[in-house]
Amino acid sequence: MFHSLHNVKQVLFMKCALIYDFDGTLAEGDCAQHGLMPALGINNVASFWQSVKERARSDDGDEILSYLGLLAEKANAIGSQELAEANLKKHGATIPLFPGVESWFKRINEYAHQHDLELYHYIISSGLDAMIRGTSIGCEFKDIYACKYHYSSNGKTVTWPAQAINYTTKTQFLFRINKGIHNSWDNAAINKFIEPEDREIPFEKMIYFGDGDTDIPAMKMVRYQGGVSLAVFDSKKWNNPATQEKVEKLIAEERANYVVPALYNEGEQLDVTVKGLLQLFKRKG
Repeated sequence: MFHSLHNVKQVLFMKCALIYDFDGTLAEGDCAQHGLMPALGINNVASFWQSVKERARSDDGDEILSYLGLLAEKANAIGSQELAEANLKKHGATIPLFPGVESWFKRINEYAHQHDLELYHYIISSGLDAMIRGTSIGCEFKDIYACKYHYSSNGKTVTWPAQAINYTTKTQFLFRINKGIHNSWDNAAINKFIEPEDREIPFEKMIYFGDGDTDIPAMKMVRYQGGVSLAVFDSKKWNNPATQEKVEKLIAEERANYVVPALYNEGEQLDVTVKGLLQLFKRKG
């Protein structure tokens, strides 16, 4: 028996992107402080960050490059191989994630599929790439754009930073996602003109997750281009005046569309908000 073509339903899935900062967004606090810094003999974290700021100021340089450089100096000074990729992944496995994060991706992917949406997850972070990949969720992302080192021939000794992502350079990776460029090095591709309707994932179908000042340029860019910025905060720190002041500022300065606790469990405010936004994307087409 033959079936007429009108009986065959072809479902076209709409591509959407969920783009995350990492430290303070999916993971609690500064990830390098969990294992890596103690292993390098950095026990006074506040003093280390002060040194980073002083180095950047002295060199009139980039703070993230100064941070990566000082970590490398500490490692080389004591003959440590803690910055080798395998060891960074080992430290990444100890990073505490916010509640619900480990089950978040499977749940939200299934929800998107039920609504004929094709969901992709990305990281844009000033954290260390290998540490992120070493976490229990490292395999959930289509691309991870984060800081990396170049190594000596044995792959164990750091020679220089190969990739440094700071607050403002995060925005270029939004365009790489938008245009479907799955690397950090192809400058010709990022500068090539592509009609908006021919791009891999429209900005209007993006949700950017961040936790504060370091994400403001990316949040602003996504909002400006028609997407949604979602700011998260550590619910355990809500009673801290600094946390409340940060939330007030994000709203008052129109950086974020929504501000929610970093609780990724089903039924939490973040979960319900993202599901509503995905339905909105679907409705608007």
